[in-house]
Amino acid sequence: MSALSLPSRIVIGVAACAVAVIVAIHIAMMFLHVAPSNTLSKQQGALISDYVYPEYEQNWKLFAPNPLQQNIAVQVRAQLRTGDGTSRTTGWTDLTARDGQGILHNPLPSHTQQNQLRRGWELFLSTHNAQNRPVGLRGELSERYIRRIVLLRMDGEWTTGGSRVEQVQVRSQTTPVRPPPWSSEKISEKPVYRVLPWWQVTADDLPEGAKNQ
Repeated sequence: MSALSLPSRIVIGVAACAVAVIVAIHIAMMFLHVAPSNTLSKQQGALISDYVYPEYEQNWKLFAPNPLQQNIAVQVRAQLRTGDGTSRTTGWTDLTARDGQGILHNPLPSHTQQNQLRRGWELFLSTHNAQNRPVGLRGELSERYIRRIVLLRMDGEWTTGGSRVEQVQVRSQTTPVRPPPWSSEKISEKPVYRVLPWWQVTADDLPEGAKNQ
């Protein structure tokens, strides 16, 4: 530091302070989110929720007494309007499997690969009833979030050849985890599907590059 000029030291100092403030705010928000209800969290509940959801929502299903015992794959397809004006429905694409391939043998997988799709789907499940209707204020938010994830991952692949995405459909495939060999538990390994209705794609759902095309 002593070898740097005074302006350089000032810039580095200001940047370090800014990073420290951002980290402190993040830690405070997460602490208030997971801490027992208190006066501050009650007064600023809306602000805390807006910051936490959906990217930083907490999940404790790894631990006892009720660990997650299912493999859940999120799959998508689309209705396209092709360049000659005809309509075409794509096959199902397993986004969860693609994330798994990206993580496999990667010692430092990104947070996006590990959590973005999984947490987005869990947010959807927690804000919708069995008929896939939104419950509460975050229901529509979770739908927009899922659509944006889908279009971010698939828009470039679907729109090759001048096609345009008109609607997308999402489903989950839930498969129970096979019991260990020493267990006497008997379960069905047949996959169970939860199929959502078709969602119309709007300009707000498209990645930034696709909006300007």
